[in-house]
Amino acid sequence: MKVTRIVAISVLVALASCAKKEAATALAAAAAPTSPPALTVNGKAISQKTFEVYAEQLARRPFAEISAEDKEQIRENLARVELFAQDAEKSGLLKDADVAAAVEIARLQVIQQATASKVAKDHTPTDAELRAEYEAQLAVMPRVEFRARHIVVSGQDVAQKIIDRLKGGANFATLANQLSTHKESASRGGELGWFQPQVLGPDFATALGLLKKGEITPTPVQTQMGWHVVQLEETREATPPSFDQVRERLQRSVLTKRLTKTSDDLLKAAKIEPALTTDTAQAASATPAAGAPASAAPAVVPAPVPAAAPATNP
Repeated sequence: MKVTRIVAISVLVALASCAKKEAATALAAAAAPTSPPALTVNGKAISQKTFEVYAEQLARRPFAEISAEDKEQIRENLARVELFAQDAEKSGLLKDADVAAAVEIARLQVIQQATASKVAKDHTPTDAELRAEYEAQLAVMPRVEFRARHIVVSGQDVAQKIIDRLKGGANFATLANQLSTHKESASRGGELGWFQPQVLGPDFATALGLLKKGEITPTPVQTQMGWHVVQLEETREATPPSFDQVRERLQRSVLTKRLTKTSDDLLKAAKIEPALTTDTAQAASATPAAGAPASAAPAVVPAPVPAAAPATNP
């Protein structure tokens, strides 16, 4: 893949959108051993490590796989970015509150991701940990799968009128094809196939669980997609995936929980003013009783690598 030439105006845009990448480059360069710089811009040395990290991010492949021609173009791009940075410093742009905040957030995000990567590298989950996580997820996995149809519309009143038409004998598949805003299922007459209902939200799952085969929800059901009219077609016992099928996903889940535990411990020991009032912060600051289970993961998990799969689907 050729690296596209980035002209000056493109670098201006990249300077704002790639703050995180530049922070990553800076951190990597700071940790790198002293070596001859890759280039010097107005007396400012840019290390070989910074160049390599920047090149890999721009080309999206290992440095060794980048052609000499592309590397040279990337060196020019890096020089352009550095010149904009120098000019921003001279003009006082870096003192702008929004810019300073964005740079600081990018720095924190890079450190967070680096910590997550280190945990993943240094603490490979044992087979026993993975087995325990597998059993824990199986314990909360729904044992029933559903096959259903739905019609999605934007308003509750519209959905109710569809229910009334269905009660009067209208064909579900025909109305789904004509009226549903969920085009993928509409083309199949509203058919959703086999699924576990919680994937569409708790209200959808509750409504579906109250239906018998062939029944239609008596009132519309709301999700983030809109207002649903749902018809249950049939149910079957869910077959959980095997341990080997989800081993990689289990590794991610175990690592995420480990990162969460580390974050909780740091939060518990920290002095934060004003004091945090979230449930997660209160749980982390409380001293757990002996043998008590670990606290639940916070709403924002500390940089999972990558994000863990939902607990209900091992």
